[in-house]
Amino acid sequence: MSSSEPKTVYRPRQEGLHFPKYPEHASVEDERRHRKERLAAVCRVFARHGYEYGFAGHVTVRDPEHPHLYWTNPFAMDFGRVRVSDLLLVDHEGTVLEGTWAVNRAGFVLHAAIHEANPHLVASCHAHTTHGMAWASLGRKLDPITQTAACFYEDHALITEEAGAVVVERDAGQAVAQAFGNSKIAIHQNHGLFSAGRESVDEAAWWFIAAERACEIQLKAEATGSPVHSMNAAAARHSSKHLGTPFMAWLHFQPIYDAVTRTDPDLFD
Repeated sequence: MSSSEPKTVYRPRQEGLHFPKYPEHASVEDERRHRKERLAAVCRVFARHGYEYGFAGHVTVRDPEHPHLYWTNPFAMDFGRVRVSDLLLVDHEGTVLEGTWAVNRAGFVLHAAIHEANPHLVASCHAHTTHGMAWASLGRKLDPITQTAACFYEDHALITEEAGAVVVERDAGQAVAQAFGNSKIAIHQNHGLFSAGRESVDEAAWWFIAAERACEIQLKAEATGSPVHSMNAAAARHSSKHLGTPFMAWLHFQPIYDAVTRTDPDLFD
């Protein structure tokens, strides 16, 4: 993650006030530990949000020293109990290099392909969430009907490749990854949501949370039967410019991270 100060209108002009900033790492080992702590925290947060569905769901982040390897949660372990020491280091062939649990086959196929096809991405999240799956069944992109949805305006993909099929073969995973492209999120038809972090796993987690919320809001708005009004293109782009950056996603996740570290200190074990 860059240590530079991203520009944002939310940064206070008054001197001496606390405002979160990207962490700086003294060593690659320090950055690796940081990424693993955030990944474990994301698992805990997803459990709190009710994103678990059996063994489905996976979060990944690249290793900072070996970018062809990534860390992920163990297969069939409750998101709510994942600790740093439980995380798996996996290569693009699905071989577990560190850790004692199995890796999710579908998770490996999809995430390895996403990381391999998009070297600019640091992290990715996927879960079988109620509103994300419901919206994905419609085969539509989200409309910019709220500021939350506007964050994804002209920056999310609708993937129809392998729609509904369990992706467990490498060729299928590569087709999905290519369709993902440079997007913040992808709506995989008849499957659910994927998110990507260009700079951090925090970012990927927030985009997933925001996308699930955007799906819920649009489903509820359309269910009223009244006309749903989208922003015009200029307004949607304006909101995306100010709210849809990697730093803003990271910033949104910080109070969530703070809360889970206070209630779940064992995640650092």
